[in-house]
Amino acid sequence: MAIINKNELTQEQIQKALACENADELMALAKAEGLEITKAEAEAYMKELSDFELDEEKLKQLAGGCADCKDAWYH
Repeated sequence: MAIINKNELTQEQIQKALACENADELMALAKAEGLEITKAEAEAYMKELSDFELDEEKLKQLAGGCADCKDAWYH
């Protein structure tokens, strides 16, 4: 198993991690992704994830929004 390098996580992996409700779920996710984290690391990552804020563009992409369609439904 590889150790997590947060700079190498994919957007999909981040989204899956954001969906985890506790450190145990995050540890299971990491294991399924072929990564290794300790309980203490999982708890620390959960704290970081709780503070994670998506920028407006990423939020639009996740919500199925269209950056080029701003206010298009008004026309």
